Amino acid sequence: MTLRDPVPRSLCTDCGVSRMADPTVCGTACQFIKPDYPGLERAVHGRYRGTGDELFFGPFQSMHRAAMVAPKDGAQWTGITTSLAADLLEKGQVDAVLTMVPDEQDRWKPQPALITQACDMVRARGMRMGYAPLLALLEEAQERGFKRLAVIGIPCQIYALRKLEASLGLDRLYVIGTPCSDNTTTENFHEFLALLDEDPDSITYLEFRADYRVELRFADGRQRLIPFLKLPISDLPPDFFPLTCKTCVDYTNVLADITVGYMAGEGDQWLIVRNARGAEMLEGLGARVTLSAPGSKGKRAAAVKGFIANTARAAGGLPLRRMPNWVRPIVSWLQPRTGPRGLEFARTRVEMKAAETVLHLRHALPAKMKNMIPDHVWHIAKRYGLTPKEGERPSTSSD
Repeated sequence: MTLRDPVPRSLCTDCGVSRMADPTVCGTACQFIKPDYPGLERAVHGRYRGTGDELFFGPFQSMHRAAMVAPKDGAQWTGITTSLAADLLEKGQVDAVLTMVPDEQDRWKPQPALITQACDMVRARGMRMGYAPLLALLEEAQERGFKRLAVIGIPCQIYALRKLEASLGLDRLYVIGTPCSDNTTTENFHEFLALLDEDPDSITYLEFRADYRVELRFADGRQRLIPFLKLPISDLPPDFFPLTCKTCVDYTNVLADITVGYMAGEGDQWLIVRNARGAEMLEGLGARVTLSAPGSKGKRAAAVKGFIANTARAAGGLPLRRMPNWVRPIVSWLQPRTGPRGLEFARTRVEMKAAETVLHLRHALPAKMKNMIPDHVWHIAKRYGLTPKEGERPSTSSD
């Protein structure tokens, strides 16, 4: 299927809806116009998020630290995400899986695909970086008569999917979500790789790990670990990450049936089982996956406050405060030992994203704040003195 060109829109991550036959549905499906998380959480999970960790991570039944007993070759971690989808295909529970595979010309560029055979899920293993019109293939799925579908996607894609779900005529839908906070174009990502290594074309794997390091693997078998503090983030252009990603209010993919990420995994993956369908998918893996309780160590407040100070400068167009070079090795040694880890690391990232959303919208698009920022984001941000000003919250908001 040849994808239509996207209809140009502001605050667009090209989830694929604007490429569909009726691109006007963006007006109700887009996360970046007027999201309704309370309504969709109730529709998908039967209830709105509660207090405690649900405030940060959305509704859930259980959380696990997890790994496949036999890691899959070519997987980003051990292959849980693709294994969940392959199991659904193997057992005939779905007709197809809508997911991303690498572009034929560029292994880092995501290409949407409908996979109908469990053995072909190997094509979807690994990380892609760049905008990906995943949902445009929903029309092909309908044309091919698929009534039972699984979808693997990032938050902005899954939000739109849930808004469209009732109109798709599906008998069954399984949603496997992966967390996301920052995306960029594939071209920008190649520039980032060039800053990391003198031979960027030989990099075959990149992962931001929960031990405050980025792991690189190379075609010749080499491996490099780069502490977060030594990443050339301040050398990136101001528009490297788009305003959409700087103002995303859903890091943990709360509308998925099951979220598979790394943040609280402490070296393994972190599974958030959100509803009965998510539990069904995890149960399908049986003894092929090992599960344990996620840990939680360290304190997040100092890290979040430092992030907020730098984000406020960046949002106002000021240069970031750089840590002195002689301090970086010391802090890089301390971070994985004393910094937030496990669930506390995940809470840290969610609080950072909440603050980032408020600060960037307040600077760039203040008129959109009352519609784009859900109540739970204000509740998360207020711990750091970020409270709504006049006109930044709809008058009907709950407290």
